Amino acid sequence: MDGLSRYAGVIPEFDRFVEAIYRPLPTTARINGLKTGRDRLLTRLRGAQVPCSPFPWYPWGIRMGTDKPGNLLENLMGHIHIQEEISMVSAVVLDPRPGERVLDLCAAPGSKTTQIAMMMENRGLLVANDPANGRVASLRSNCERAGAINVAVTRYDGRRFPAQKFDRVLVDGPCTGQGMARKDPAVLGRWSLKRSLGLQRLQVALLKRGVEVAKPGGTVVYSTCTFAPEENEAVVSRVMERTSGVSLQEVAVPDLESSPGLAEWGGSSFGDEMKRCARYYPHQNDTGGFFVAKLVKE
Repeated sequence: MDGLSRYAGVIPEFDRFVEAIYRPLPTTARINGLKTGRDRLLTRLRGAQVPCSPFPWYPWGIRMGTDKPGNLLENLMGHIHIQEEISMVSAVVLDPRPGERVLDLCAAPGSKTTQIAMMMENRGLLVANDPANGRVASLRSNCERAGAINVAVTRYDGRRFPAQKFDRVLVDGPCTGQGMARKDPAVLGRWSLKRSLGLQRLQVALLKRGVEVAKPGGTVVYSTCTFAPEENEAVVSRVMERTSGVSLQEVAVPDLESSPGLAEWGGSSFGDEMKRCARYYPHQNDTGGFFVAKLVKE
């Protein structure tokens, strides 16, 4: 249980949590509304004898009864995008609208970028940023396959993204990835407190910049796929301490079970407002693990 036993006192039904961590992750995908209709896609998959069922909480998400979804023609054509179920939450919370200016600050490989483009109906400007040249290649490829034509790809260090103003900003920060253990159990062995604290400095700088480039009244969503409070509540708390005129809004997605963010951890108090964040544990919805915070700039 490398790195997991430290959460025994804060994760509800901890035994069920541990059991879920070691179960295989269901195969899931997102229907791409830029290229097909939901009912048409479901009919096509069922006609091809591919078992599939929509998520109860998100009409564009499906669970699939196939071990190789990447080989499906629907994937190659961009009608679906293979994506872990819980990772679709951050774009839903961001709630981008057609015609807006939106920034995906840590965009590669593009799952959330293409989801946002779909929600924007390819209208407005979506800037997808990632500093790594190799990752930008996969980002461009996924946007092209999805038919996301309102996307401008940039390669800035997100901590120093140029001074612009956006209606909405997604900061899906680099993290230690404990929430991905059902897909890659090795992440648990790679976790260490030193790694979490090292990433915390980067995460704080990225989120702070995300807030700075948001318009007054703009929304900033911060998400990670780790359970470590050092990379979640501690990051949000530190940015709010250093940035005036920012408030936290409650994250609540209908029909999706979650736990509130932590008000304190390891002797540090983050404040009761952190309970407005959401923690998604694998045993709650049979997914990976995720953390989401929604900030609004006044």
